[in-house]
Amino acid sequence: MRIAFLTAPEGVEQVELTEPWQAAVDAGHEPVLVSTQPGKIQAFDHLDKADTFPVQEVVGETSADSFGGLVLPGGVANPDFLRTDEKAVAFVRDFFEQGRPVAAICHAPWTLIEADVVRDRVLTSWPSLRTDLRNAGATWVDEQVKICDHGPNKLVTSRKPDDLKAFCETYLEVFGSEKG
Repeated sequence: MRIAFLTAPEGVEQVELTEPWQAAVDAGHEPVLVSTQPGKIQAFDHLDKADTFPVQEVVGETSADSFGGLVLPGGVANPDFLRTDEKAVAFVRDFFEQGRPVAAICHAPWTLIEADVVRDRVLTSWPSLRTDLRNAGATWVDEQVKICDHGPNKLVTSRKPDDLKAFCETYLEVFGSEKG
């Protein structure tokens, strides 16, 4: 399965990109780095610059049709930038409209809020997003990983880097049960 990993040009939490990416590779999937601009993205280790990674496809030049699922890594700046980009928000919304599985960790649900896809769903996130998610109509829970299958697709969410092992295992199980 081709899996889109959507990030902004700058601000993704590196470990929230690299660990789910490697888990996808290890499971025989094809991860694809999608961003809002061509070139490279700048990852971060909290507030410090980390590695750069080459963009493989650009939002607006690709579509959800090309992928079996979507992973949204966190980092504070990453989803904050993505939620202000109309093409990125539309790209995310398309996965929900097409019933394709989506996984989001840490601050990534901010992008889901902007795509208006969290209403009546149960999910988790970095704790500071709790009020934002509730205000958008979601039920927030403080769990290591949460699967919500309300609506046409399954949504896997997780809180933070410490939850990455459970997040990776769960999203791969969910994605593996889907066609793609």
